Amino acid sequence: MNIAARRRSTPFVAFALLFVSLSAVAADDARVRVDWTDPAQFTELKHYRSFRDMRPAEWLDPLAQHLRKRAERVLPPGDRLEVTFTDVQRAGNYEPWHGPRLDDVRIVRDIYPPRIDLRFRLIDANGGIVREGERMLRDSAFLMRDGAHETDSLRFEKRLLDQWLRKEFAAGPR
Repeated sequence: MNIAARRRSTPFVAFALLFVSLSAVAADDARVRVDWTDPAQFTELKHYRSFRDMRPAEWLDPLAQHLRKRAERVLPPGDRLEVTFTDVQRAGNYEPWHGPRLDDVRIVRDIYPPRIDLRFRLIDANGGIVREGERMLRDSAFLMRDGAHETDSLRFEKRLLDQWLRKEFAAGPR
C-alpha cells in the first residue's frame, strides 16, 4: 500500500475503532439487556430440526429488541433489567403429516400456544437487586385475543412478553 492510500484509510480506521468502542460502552450502559441460552436446546428447535433449517437469530433478535423497547417504558428511572431466555416455543407447530408440500409450514392452532421461559434480574440505580426469578410464560387463549389477524409472525410471542412486563413491573410497591 502506498503512502497516499494509507493516509486515506487512516480516518476510516480511526472512525471504525471509535464506533466499536462507543458501541461497547453503550451495550454496558443499556438499561435492558436481553440474551439467551443455547437455542439448539430450545423446544422450538429441539424436536423439529429435521424439517427445516431454522435460524434462531431470525426470531430471537426481534423478540429481544421488542422486549428491550417495551421494558424501557415500564422500568422505574435508574433501574436496569437483565433477561435471559431459557426456552422458547413459538405459537403454532409443524404438522408433517400434511405431506411434503406443507411440512415446513407453521400451523397455528389453539393447541400450540406460545411459551417462553426466562430468568430475570431487576437492579436498582445503586446496583442492588430489587427482584429476580424465573418465569414460565404461557398464553393458552392466544387466538382469542385481539390482534390474532396481524401479520407480524412473532405477534403472539411479543404479546406474551408485553403481558409479563405489565404484570411483573406494574407501578406499585417493590
